[in-house]
Amino acid sequence: WGLVKIQLPCSWERSCHKTTTILLSFSFSLCFKRFKKILVTQFKNLQEIVMATVSYSQNIMDDEYEKFIRRMNPPRVVIDNDSCKNATVIQVDSANKHGILLEVVQVLTDLNLVITKAYISSDGGWFMDVFNVTNQEGNKITDEAMLDYIMKSLGPDSSFASSMRRSVGVTAGMDYTSIELIGSDRPGLLSEMSAVLTNLKCNVVNAEVWTHNTRAAAIMQVKDEETGGTINDPERLSMMKQLLCNVLRCSNKLRDAKTIVSDGVSHTERRLHQLMFADRDYERAAGEVLDEKERPNVSVVNWHDKDYSVVTIRCKDRPKLLFDTICTLTDMQYVVFHGNVDAEGPVAQQEYCIRHIDGSPVKSDAERQRVIQCLEAAIERRVSEGLKLELCTTDRVGLLSDVTRIFRENSLTVTRAEVTTRAGKAVNIFYVRDSSGYPVDAKIIESIRQTIGQTILSVKGNIAELNPVPQESPTRFLFGGLFKSRSFCNFGLVKSYS
Repeated sequence: WGLVKIQLPCSWERSCHKTTTILLSFSFSLCFKRFKKILVTQFKNLQEIVMATVSYSQNIMDDEYEKFIRRMNPPRVVIDNDSCKNATVIQVDSANKHGILLEVVQVLTDLNLVITKAYISSDGGWFMDVFNVTNQEGNKITDEAMLDYIMKSLGPDSSFASSMRRSVGVTAGMDYTSIELIGSDRPGLLSEMSAVLTNLKCNVVNAEVWTHNTRAAAIMQVKDEETGGTINDPERLSMMKQLLCNVLRCSNKLRDAKTIVSDGVSHTERRLHQLMFADRDYERAAGEVLDEKERPNVSVVNWHDKDYSVVTIRCKDRPKLLFDTICTLTDMQYVVFHGNVDAEGPVAQQEYCIRHIDGSPVKSDAERQRVIQCLEAAIERRVSEGLKLELCTTDRVGLLSDVTRIFRENSLTVTRAEVTTRAGKAVNIFYVRDSSGYPVDAKIIESIRQTIGQTILSVKGNIAELNPVPQESPTRFLFGGLFKSRSFCNFGLVKSYS
């Protein structure tokens, strides 16, 4: 603080002695308070550093302990094609930890395998699961390459067990930029988002879009049109986020819209569940009437003798249903200790004995209702509502924008979409409905197919079963030579929302 020497006249000494003593005491008091404040601040900073160091050290110790347990008890995978007449039996044994069930189910689901039966047991610190699986045609798995991949992915040489605590399905950055979107659903939303990206010279190479309960979530992987790689310009990324948020937010000022841009990539379907769960898409509007026939039958009761909560699910079976339910229970911080899954018929039945990660069963009616609502939402998000259309053609910038624009101008809304690009070929699947709520007009579908090309766009299912609208549709649009020219990309952004 420094010292200052002050020379006072002798006549002032006695009169100022008392005042000087008070001022010096006050000065030293202020200095002490400042010194104390600095010490407290430095101590807090030091405490944070120590806590961070301890946490980091704890993580290292946890990792080393996990590696030790893994070396002592390596995962064991047994694949049996003999004991069951109509399915391949896969048994996985391993040291137990939170999320390991989801990881195993995710590996099998990502291979497009159908899990017809499952027996789950993870009590007492050990994980033992048995899965009966088939391919999409209902046959046993005999492909040696696939069987070898399963063994490597789940066996002793895999890395899934040591990475479960942090994240599921997260991989390193690729040669594209990943965009996560969440906002209010409405007709034409995918078309407008695609138009924004096309105008910014971005090519959508992969995308998945889900809609549920008036909300929409999407993950789009885009490349720069010129470089064919990731987009790194901060101003361009900022503009992309701003324009996409405007499109997502325009129809509902009360609900938030979010856009996240990153170079990394996560497991798309897991991330979509997380986005919609965080957005609380499971909450229904007051007074909303649900169709009980289509609604999944989900119940949660407490088994007091065993201190478990028993979750029972009964609903129409569909692909990846088991992954969706396990994913939601895991994200809600519940542990499945025992389970039984039967999906051999048209109706799937799942039963789980669960506890919260803190060891407690479901404690209240409010928590019970939340579990039921979240599981219902998880089942409904991937339900394929609408007519399935499949597009297969050479990929180019603006392709998704052009196709979805035609859907929008013909009064079709996309309820779910899967966009993939392989070796320069675009393979896109759309589930569409009439925007007004009426049955899809078969004449409109045929008109769109003629516009785009009947060999390019095909209908999955029997189009004759559609109920046509009696009158001639006023939304018939013909754009000859659309896929032979790139000029259609110059339509640009949808002005009203950008």
